[in-house]
Amino acid sequence: VQFVESGGGLVQPGDSLRLSCAASGSTLGYHGIGWFRQAPGKEREGVACVRNSDGATYYADSVKGRFTISRDNAKNTVYLQMNSPKQEDAAVYYCASCAAAFYGGSTVVYRDEGNDWGRGTQVTVSS
Repeated sequence: VQFVESGGGLVQPGDSLRLSCAASGSTLGYHGIGWFRQAPGKEREGVACVRNSDGATYYADSVKGRFTISRDNAKNTVYLQMNSPKQEDAAVYYCASCAAAFYGGSTVVYRDEGNDWGRGTQVTVSS
């Protein structure tokens, strides 16, 4: 399955932006589908994950309360609604299979299958 990300662009702090991730095939075999991001000079990190079995959602602490992940099974698409973005949210955003783990009250979203990444979509946050 390949994922194609779109919807990135320039957004002002406090504004909103919605990213889309279209899958080329069935994602039912994955634990979940989620969003990851990589800022210049930093490692890629998990942002949000939606579980296939029941639609449960998980968020990195840094975006909890501001970002919302959702899915449209009919369109085979996962979305990331970014509200009140901050400058530190600027990055290239990617989607991939995902799972979540919990450590001392914090949620960690990680990639659980595969190694390839799509082209991603660039999000720039600037006033």
